[in-house]
Amino acid sequence: MHHRSVAVYDRFLANLSTILTKAEAHCTAKGIKPEAMLTFRLFPDMFPFVKQVQLSCDFAARACARLAGEEPKSFPDTETTFAELQDRISAARGYMAGFDPSAYDGAEAREIRIKIRGQEVKMPGEAFLNLYSLPQFYFHIATAYNILRHNGVELGKGDYMGG
Repeated sequence: MHHRSVAVYDRFLANLSTILTKAEAHCTAKGIKPEAMLTFRLFPDMFPFVKQVQLSCDFAARACARLAGEEPKSFPDTETTFAELQDRISAARGYMAGFDPSAYDGAEAREIRIKIRGQEVKMPGEAFLNLYSLPQFYFHIATAYNILRHNGVELGKGDYMGG
C-alpha cells in the first residue's frame, strides 16, 4: 500500500511541480501576469488553478496519513504565487515521505473514515485509495493541467505523466 500510494502521489506531484515551472516561464515569455494564470478556471462554477493545485496536494497528503493510520495534517490555503504553490507541493511531498513504509502494513483493510458532503463514510483502505482518493487526486491534477493547456501553456502528455 505504501508503494501504491506514496510513490504514486509523489511522482505526480513532482510532475505537477515541473508543470508549474513551465506555466511560470510561459507567463514571463508571453507577458501574462502570473496572478491571471493562477486564477483561471475552465468554467465559472469550477475551482481556479490555484485551488486545483492545493486540492491535489491535500488529497495526496491526507490519503497517505490516513492509510498510515495517522490523523492528517492540515495545510492552510494561502498560496497566491507560483513560488508559494511550489512550496506547497514540496511540503506535501516532504510530509508524505515522513511516513514509515511499515505503517502501511495492513492498510488495505484498515477502516478509513472521512466526511463527504457532511456525511461520515467508512471504507477499507483499499477502496479508499482506489475508489476515492486516487480518482480525486487525478481529477484535480488533470484539471490543473487542462487549465494551463487551455490558456496556451505548451504542455503535452509527457509533462503530465513524467519521465
